[in-house]
Formats: sequence, C-alpha cells, structure tokens
Amino acid sequence: MPPLMGGEKHRAPGSRGWLVAVAATLGMSVSYVDRQTLAAIAPAVRAGLHIDHAHFGWLVSAFSMAYFVFAPISGHVVDRLGARKGFALAVVAWTCVAAAHSLATSFASLFVLRILLGMTEAPSFPAAAQSIRRALPGTTKSAGFGLLFTGSSIGAMVATPLAVAIDARWGFRMAFVVTAVLGTMWIPFWLFATRGGALDATAPGGAATTTEPLPSTLAILRSAPVLRSVVAIVGSAPALMFVINWTPQYLVEAWKIPKEGIGLYALVPLGLFDLGAVGFGWLASRRTPRGESKTQTDLFVLALALALVLVLVPVVARGPGVAVVMLGLAAMGGGGIYVLVTADMLSRVPVARTSTAGAFTAAAQSLAHIVAAPLVGKSIDATGGFTVALLALGAIVLPTTLVFLVWPVAPPR
Repeated sequence: MPPLMGGEKHRAPGSRGWLVAVAATLGMSVSYVDRQTLAAIAPAVRAGLHIDHAHFGWLVSAFSMAYFVFAPISGHVVDRLGARKGFALAVVAWTCVAAAHSLATSFASLFVLRILLGMTEAPSFPAAAQSIRRALPGTTKSAGFGLLFTGSSIGAMVATPLAVAIDARWGFRMAFVVTAVLGTMWIPFWLFATRGGALDATAPGGAATTTEPLPSTLAILRSAPVLRSVVAIVGSAPALMFVINWTPQYLVEAWKIPKEGIGLYALVPLGLFDLGAVGFGWLASRRTPRGESKTQTDLFVLALALALVLVLVPVVARGPGVAVVMLGLAAMGGGGIYVLVTADMLSRVPVARTSTAGAFTAAAQSLAHIVAAPLVGKSIDATGGFTVALLALGAIVLPTTLVFLVWPVAPPR
C-alpha cells in the first residue's frame, strides 16, 4: 500500500500550542474522572447493588463496547466538525450521563448507563489527539502526546480519593453526581485556550480546507502505521486496564486494606504511569530533531521490559507497598508504549485524518477491554485471587508489542 498522503502545514505558536496541549490533557482527565469513579468506589457499588466480580467486569466492558463502536464514528465527525466544538459538546453530553449513574438501581440499569457513557466519551481521545497534532511543531509532538496520556491517570488520581471520600460521607450515589458536575469547570478553559479558530475544521490543513486528496476512513484503517499500532495497543491495554480499574479492589481483597485507606496506595501506579508517559515522550522528542527513527526501538524495548514487571507481582510482592510499586512500574512501561506507538502512528497519517486514526487505536483499546475485563472478573471469582489474571495480562504484552517492532512501514513524513 502506498504511503498515506498529507503534510503538516499548520502550527499554533509555541506557548499557545502548549496551552492547547494542557487543555486537551485536562479534558482527558475530566473524561477519566467520570469513567473511573465507578472503579474507585467499586466495593461500595458492588455491595449496594449486589454485583459480583464477573458482573463488574461486564460493567467495564459495557463502557468499552460502546467506545469501540462509536470511537471511529466520532473520530470522523471530529475531523469534520473540528476539535474545539466537538470536544466541548462531548463533555456536556457525558457529564449528564455520568451524573445519571446516581440513579442506578441494579446491574442492568448501571450497564445501560455505562454504554451511554462510552458513547458520549468516544470523541474525547480523537479530539485530544487532533488538538496535540495541530498545536505543536513536529519536534515536540512526542512530548505533547506524553503529556496527553497523563490525562487518564490524573483523572483516575482525582477520582479515587475524591469519590472514596464522598462515598464515605454521603454514599456512592452522591459521588457520581459530584465528580460529574466538577468536570464542567473545564469547558470555559478549553474555549479560552482554543480561541482563534486554530482547531476548527476550517483551519489550514483541516478536512474542510485541504486541497490534496485524502485517504478514506477504510484506507486509514488498512494502512500499516495504523494496523501495527492497533496490534500493540490490543496487547498492552488489558494490563493498564487492570491497574486503572482493578487496583482498588485488589488492595481491598488481596491485601485487606480498608476501602477508606486505598486512596494513597492507588495513587502510586497512576503517578508512575504519568512518569512513564512524560518521560518516554520527552526522550522521543529529544531524538527527533537529530533525524532518528520515530519508532525509537531501544525506548520501546525498555518500555516493554517495564510492562512485563506485571507478571512478577504475584511472585515477588510480599506486601501492598511493593505490590503497588510493581504495578506502577508495569504502568510506566505501558505509558511508554502508548506514547511511542501513538506518536509514531500519527507522524505517518495526514493531519486532517488525525482524529480518525486516533479513533482506531482508541477503539482497539476498548476492544481489548471488552474481551479482558469479564475474563479478569471471572478469573478472580473462579480462583479466589488475582494471581492468574496478573500472569495472563502480563504475558500477552510481549508478542503483540514485538509485532509492532518488526512490522515494516514507510519512513515518517
């Protein structure tokens, strides 16, 4: 297949570009606060609605199933509509759905709400990825994507102690309401940071203004840069899914930590994920001006080695402190994989198809969650512990990420 066409003609000024990057990152944080509130207060929700581990896994999958279906659709829409308007409208929609979680009375009603949340949050990563791609010059894009990926863990870090504290005082229903409403504070900042039309569909390089032929959505999906990235994301996403969605339950059930005390423990893996995303992104950006391959093979191998620490957790950890640090090292590697894969892929697709390409990797992540989350829950219920799940999730990272390294692609544009 011939290389995808498209150049990078539009750049926001340096300081303004980083303001957009920060705003996009915080937008991702808002999305993760709303989606991770359920994970943070899972013990209370499970007890209140009589939900076992297997059914909780299906709740994780419900969100992911909707995200999987609607991410490619929303990516195409955001490319046409523009990231500024598309991101803001999506936040309004998913805030209403997140707050409605407080009305759930059973597994079935919560399952429907998780599907609706996945639908309305589907534009988040495509819009954020497009924003980074347009806002920052080529030499800093990897660092920008590193910053962007911290949005997920920042959101989870905010959601965990906040939701746990609200649940302890007023119950889990109020936790859903408060965490949802707080997210609306981001919208004025986003509109301010993106003023001037740089992220609109009519901006230079946008789908509405470009004069060069653009590849179709199917051509984007079938291209080597996107396909090999999809494989890498599918393999690494389940491990990160466990760290983000199951750590609170792991601490409560495997290490007998009181649910009121899991907040600080749960922050460790998320903080190390941030360190990995920012660190690997910064290192990749430092090398780009010297003309080195954007695949960054040695950095990718280092990230892979860290991700494989997950399989050692059941063997080495002898206390909750060691366990969360090892989970954090695995998350650090996963963050590095995400950043390197995303920066590499988006350097090879047209600017006006950024949201579409990013949507396919987001959908791949969701597909991995759809399959893995119920299996993790079923494994925990069947074995009475987390060992089998941790070993399996760590093991699948290796072959899929090696595929990414050996898959031939054209040089970055």
